[in-house]
Amino acid sequence: MATNKLIDSFGREITYLRLSITDRCNLRCQYCMPAEGIDIVKKTELLTYKEMYRIIRILSELGVNKVRLTGGEPFVRKEFMTFLEKLNFNKNLKEINITTNGALISKHINSLEKLNVKNINLSIDSLNAENFKKITRRDVFSQVYNTLEVLEKSDLNLKLNVVVQSGINTNEIKDFILLTKHKNLSVRFIEEMPFNGKGQRKTLENWNYNRILQDINDNYTNIIKLNNSKSSTSKNFKIEGFKGNFGIIPAFTRTICKDCNRIRITATGLFKNCLFDDGVFNIRDFIRKGVSDDEIKQLFIDTIAKKPKNGFIAEANRKSQKGVSESMSTIGG
Repeated sequence: MATNKLIDSFGREITYLRLSITDRCNLRCQYCMPAEGIDIVKKTELLTYKEMYRIIRILSELGVNKVRLTGGEPFVRKEFMTFLEKLNFNKNLKEINITTNGALISKHINSLEKLNVKNINLSIDSLNAENFKKITRRDVFSQVYNTLEVLEKSDLNLKLNVVVQSGINTNEIKDFILLTKHKNLSVRFIEEMPFNGKGQRKTLENWNYNRILQDINDNYTNIIKLNNSKSSTSKNFKIEGFKGNFGIIPAFTRTICKDCNRIRITATGLFKNCLFDDGVFNIRDFIRKGVSDDEIKQLFIDTIAKKPKNGFIAEANRKSQKGVSESMSTIGG
């Protein structure tokens, strides 16, 4: 069984898992959840670390070699660093990556450098303290920016995740690009998506991939297009002479689906072939019923074989036709 690979009907090999550690978060970002937060699940409904480790081990035996741990905010969950240390023993994993909001990670950076952690994606949507507070509904900009500076000087690869929000932070795109002049980091501009607990936000302007790139072109010259890996979620560039680089992720317009190599599992065990589907099955329930590793492997193989061609088809096939309105904190950011 271990020689099997996870390949869908379009010939795409799945090698990348995004796993949510928790649905809980210490911030309340407007594009992620309502101000009052979300209905967090009971702790007994969350995957245990032991269950997560087993899932990752089984998937890694099927060719998954890259794991991104997300939330909510992963550092909110107790014993997360202990879990990372155990995960470090899985020699099938080439990369362990983490997405964080940066408010709680700083004291762990030295420890992370000693593990098989390659990339830290830091979510930061404004470089202005007041605007940051409005977006996140929390006054923690100084902690997050300090984390940015410590991470930039560390051995970890730093990427900044910037959700481009019409009427809120589009005037700061040029400032984020300027950040790459002297800092060794990548800025990733992400199209705003409807995963905020309410659904698609009405805006006057559509800040999609083309609009974001045009804004950068309006403010900077000598933009160099970089070579992208086949399965890259971003289209990457840099300004000539700048130390860092930037990319744009067309997450909502979904022009990156044809080379998708990713699956998702939420903190409660819901398996998602695509960000835009509403879940295929719950792996937690199978594990707690006592199914064997081989049965779980076959379940993954059979399910991934049915992975939809793109996010538009996945969205159209949702069991609920009310539209996409889950919180990104629930799905796993």
